[in-house]
Amino acid sequence: MTAITPSVDLDRRGRIAVLTINNPPVNALSQHVRQGLRDGVTQAIADAAVGAIVITCAGRTFIAGADITEFGKPPREPGLHEVLDLIESSPKPVVAAVHGTALGGGLEVTLACHYRVGVRTARFGLPEVKLGLLPGAGGTQRLPRVVGVEKALQMIVSGEPIGADAALNHGLIDAIVDGDLTAAGVAFAEKILSERRPLKKIRDLEDALAAARGKPEVFADFRKSVARQTRGFRAPESCIKAVEAAVNLPFDAGLRRERELFLELMASPESKAQRYFFFAEREAAKIPDVPPDTPAKEIKTAAVVGAGTMGGGIAMTFANVGIPVSVVEISREPLERGLAVVRKNYEATASKGRLTAADVDKRMGLIRGTTDFGAIADADIVIEAVFEEMAVKKDVFAKLDKICKADAVLATNTSTLDVNEIAGATARPESVIGMHFFSPANVMKLLEVVRGAKTSKPVIATAMSVGRRIGKVPVLVGVCYGFVGNRMLHQRGKQAERLILEGALPQQVDKVLYDFGFPMGPFAMGDLAGLDVGWRIRKGRGERALIADRLCELGRFGQKTGAGYYRYEGGDRTPIPDPDVEKIILEVSREQSVQRRPISDQEILERLLYPMVNEGAKILEEKLAIRASDIDVIWVYGYGWPVYRGGPMFWADQVGLKAIKTRMLETQRRHGDVWQPAALLSRLADAGKAFLDAS
Repeated sequence: MTAITPSVDLDRRGRIAVLTINNPPVNALSQHVRQGLRDGVTQAIADAAVGAIVITCAGRTFIAGADITEFGKPPREPGLHEVLDLIESSPKPVVAAVHGTALGGGLEVTLACHYRVGVRTARFGLPEVKLGLLPGAGGTQRLPRVVGVEKALQMIVSGEPIGADAALNHGLIDAIVDGDLTAAGVAFAEKILSERRPLKKIRDLEDALAAARGKPEVFADFRKSVARQTRGFRAPESCIKAVEAAVNLPFDAGLRRERELFLELMASPESKAQRYFFFAEREAAKIPDVPPDTPAKEIKTAAVVGAGTMGGGIAMTFANVGIPVSVVEISREPLERGLAVVRKNYEATASKGRLTAADVDKRMGLIRGTTDFGAIADADIVIEAVFEEMAVKKDVFAKLDKICKADAVLATNTSTLDVNEIAGATARPESVIGMHFFSPANVMKLLEVVRGAKTSKPVIATAMSVGRRIGKVPVLVGVCYGFVGNRMLHQRGKQAERLILEGALPQQVDKVLYDFGFPMGPFAMGDLAGLDVGWRIRKGRGERALIADRLCELGRFGQKTGAGYYRYEGGDRTPIPDPDVEKIILEVSREQSVQRRPISDQEILERLLYPMVNEGAKILEEKLAIRASDIDVIWVYGYGWPVYRGGPMFWADQVGLKAIKTRMLETQRRHGDVWQPAALLSRLADAGKAFLDAS
C-alpha cells in the first residue's frame, strides 16, 4: 500500500487499483483528499498492470461532502472539477464503492465514475441547498442524466438523500453489494473487465433528458409544487435553473451555467446566513464548563408526567427512537384520551406512507400508560409536562423526589417558570433540569435545556445527549422568566399589541412578518397556540394585555373556539380578518386616548424585531445564553425565524448595530424607556463591532 497523501492510500489487488480515502470524521473533500484522488488516479492510469480503479473510503462513511471550512478562502489546487474530469476521462473503468453516505461533492465524485456500487444501508444525496448553494461540481448536470429530470429536481431542491434501494431503482447505482465493501468493489471491477463493458460516461447520456426537452411545463409544474416550502429561499430556484440548463444546453455549457449560478449563490446574503447557521447549530452542542468527556447517564427507560398535548408529544419522541416510556396521569380518562391522540398522530403519519402499520404498533407498544406514580420509580429520566402553574409543578416534583431512584434525571418542561424554585421542592436539586420542548413536541426540533443553579454537570451532559438522541437540537440556557426564546418573544408581543393600538391592524402586522419569512405573524400564532394560555399566565403575574384580554373575556381563544384575533370557518385554519375585532381595537384605542395613525411596514418590522434583538443583548450580558449564535439556533428551530436570515442576532449584525442603536434612541424619545438600548448593544455599536464578535 502506498500513501499518496496523508488521507489517501493506493493499493493493488491483482489488476485492480484501490484508492482508499481516510479523512475522519466524514471523509470531507479537503485539499489533501482532492490531491490524493488526482495523484492516485494518475498513477493507476499510468500503471500498465492496472486494468480498473476502485474508489472507496475508510471509517464510517463514504465522502459526506465538501470541506466547508474552505468556503470563503482562496481556492487551493486541485479543484474538484479538475479531479472529476480526470476520473471521468480515465481510459480505465473507475468504480465507486459506497457505504454510509455519499453526499454533495461525495455523490458528485461517484457520478464522475463509470460505475457505482453500494451497501444496502448507503444513502445518496445533494444537500447543498441547505447551505443556500447548489451542487457546484457537475451534480446538477450529471444527476438528471442518470435518474431523470423529475427525480433529480426532487433530490437537488429538497436536499434529502435517498437509500440504496431507491438509488438502484433509479439507476444511480449499478448494484447493491454485501460483505466486505472493498472486496465487493474489486469483484465488480473484475466483472466489468471480464465482460469488456464500455466506459459509461454520464456526461454522454441523453436518454433521461429527452422526456423534458421542449416541455417547459415540467419545470413550471415543479416550481408550483415546491413554492410553499421554498418561499423566501434563493437557492431552490437556482437549482431548478441549473437542471433546466442540463436539459437545454450541451454538457460543457451546462457546467458553465451551473458555475455561474453557484458563484451567485456563494456571494448571496441568504447563503452566507445559512452557512453561518450550519456552524451555529454545531457550536450549540459545546458547553465550555461541561467538557465532552463529562459522564452522561445512559437513558434506557423514560417517563413523562402528564398525558396532554405536550406530554403525549414528548412520549412519542422517546418511542420514536426505541426508548420505552411510561406516561403518568392522575386518572384513567385523561390518560386514555392522551394515548388515543398519540395513536391518532402515528396513524396520520402512516396514512401518508411515512410509517407502516407495524411501526405504529411497535411505537405504541413502547408507550405504557399508568395512573400509578410508583410505576415510574426505576425510570432513568422523568419529564414533567403538567399544567403551567408553579404550585402544581412543585407538588409533582415533591412526589418524584420520594419515588424516583437516586440517579434519575428529573426534568421540567416548563416554558416560563423558575427551574430553581421547582428544584427546591426536592432534596436533590442537582438532579433537576429544565427540558423545554416546543409544541408539537414530536415535530419541533428545538429543546431549551435550562440549567438550574445547582444542576450537576453530568445531568446537563445527560440532557444534552438524550436531546440529540431523540432528534432534537438542544441549546443550554439559564434561568429567567421565559428563558431565552419566550423572554424575547414577550418583547415582540408587547410591541405587536402597541402597534394595533396605535393604528395598525392584526393582518397588516402579520403580513410584515410573513413577508420577512416567518411562517405566520404574532396574531395568527397567538390564535394557533390559544390566547387563553397567555391570558392565564398574565393573570398569574398580575399583568394585562388590553386587546388580548378583551378578546379572551369574550371567549375568543383562537382557532379552537373559531375566533380570536381572526375568525375561522368550518374547521378551516385560514385566518379571516374580522370587523368585530377591528371595532374592539378602535374602542380600546379610544379608551386609552391613543391617537391612531397610519403605520408603515418598515416601522412595524423595526418595532417587532429591534426589541427582540435588544432583549437578546441583555440575555447575553446576563450570561443566560452562552453565545449569540445559540440565540439564533433557538429562534430558527423554535420560533420559525427564516434560516436564510440567520437568526435575530446574526440579522442585527447585518443591519448594523450602530443603525439599530440610532433607531432605538429615536424611538425611545417617542415611546419611552422601554426602547433604551441594552448596555451590550450600545457598547458594541459604539465600537463598530457585532454580536458575533462578543461571543
